[in-house]
Amino acid sequence: MNRYNKHLKRTAWLLSGLILLAASCSKDEYYMDGGVSDPRFEGSIIEYLDSQPFHFDTLATIVRLAGLEDEFTNDSLTFFAPTDNTIKNTVEILNDLLYSGGKDTIKTLNQVDTLLWRKYLSRYLFEGVFELKDYPQIDFEVKQIYPGQNFYSYDGDVMNVGLIYHDQNGVQYVGYRQLSISFIPDVSRPESNWTTALVASANIRPLNGMVHVLSDDHTFLFDMFNLANELSIVMPDAGSTAEQ
Repeated sequence: MNRYNKHLKRTAWLLSGLILLAASCSKDEYYMDGGVSDPRFEGSIIEYLDSQPFHFDTLATIVRLAGLEDEFTNDSLTFFAPTDNTIKNTVEILNDLLYSGGKDTIKTLNQVDTLLWRKYLSRYLFEGVFELKDYPQIDFEVKQIYPGQNFYSYDGDVMNVGLIYHDQNGVQYVGYRQLSISFIPDVSRPESNWTTALVASANIRPLNGMVHVLSDDHTFLFDMFNLANELSIVMPDAGSTAEQ
């Protein structure tokens, strides 16, 4: 019996140590694929994107095509960064929509007008530096109680950003916390037809701002069908030859 009690005490001590170790992880650390990484980056936001070509090579190109490189270098910003996988998947669907409408497809990113890239990319961009803890709770089942917060994006679209408190072991709101960002397409009906993206990694800290990386299942630009309609106006008909 004494040996059994000693074993219980050692087990309890070990569990207590593990709990303390877990609690000691800084709130400033961010999590990606279950791992803990140093959130600091000694460079600008655009330099951070350039430093991660596997995830953000195409995104960095679009930032430059949108004419936003200077802002990503010098301004104090919060950026919800879509990954290259997201962009690739969305462009494939856009091309299907354009092709079905008898239009030429996107073969290079510079075929899309600078103003269109800026319009849609700016939905992910906000003035000021905001980390995860700065955003209020959102519960999509009871938005009237936990509504998150509406913000104007860099070029004036209305977006909602909120912090989801997940459940754990059947207990409400005690699990991990995850940022969400939602596009509100009609401000006259601010509770309707949101398009939401979830954050996979939060609180990455370049020198001039904050980056929150979106999950790969996000649909790039939030409003793909509207962009397809805008592109169908300017893209040549399929099989036609543009004037040189």
